Amino acid sequence: MRIFIDADACPKPVREILYKAGTRFSIELILVANQALQIPQSPLIRLLQVSKGFDEADNEIVRLLVAGDLVVTSDIPLASDAIAKGAQALNPRGKLYTAHNIQQQLAVRDLMSHLRDNQQISGGAGVYNLQDKANFANALDKLLAQARK
Repeated sequence: MRIFIDADACPKPVREILYKAGTRFSIELILVANQALQIPQSPLIRLLQVSKGFDEADNEIVRLLVAGDLVVTSDIPLASDAIAKGAQALNPRGKLYTAHNIQQQLAVRDLMSHLRDNQQISGGAGVYNLQDKANFANALDKLLAQARK
């Protein structure tokens, strides 16, 4: 298992949790971003910088994924593509996307986008908080423990 991180929009606390977990479980972490990021010096952690452009990072993650990998992303279409390749997808708030819930998540995303485009609602996800961080850490620990079995 490798862990791919959709790093451009990944909250710093999530990246820090992933650095520790990657080291503890000896799992390769690949941060994919279209900007330079500071990462810890480790043979298990690398940054893959892609060109700037719409979905460049997402496309590179999908290209490199294999069944059994994990993607950390809040991008629901990327999560859907990961699941289609046999990978798992976890969002930074601890929500695990699965083959059973991804279609519903895509439908909700599309509906919310439509409502925002027509100015019927505004805003998006709330501020990332300590509960989100705890939910992510717990979900990640559960996934990594299952992967070790």
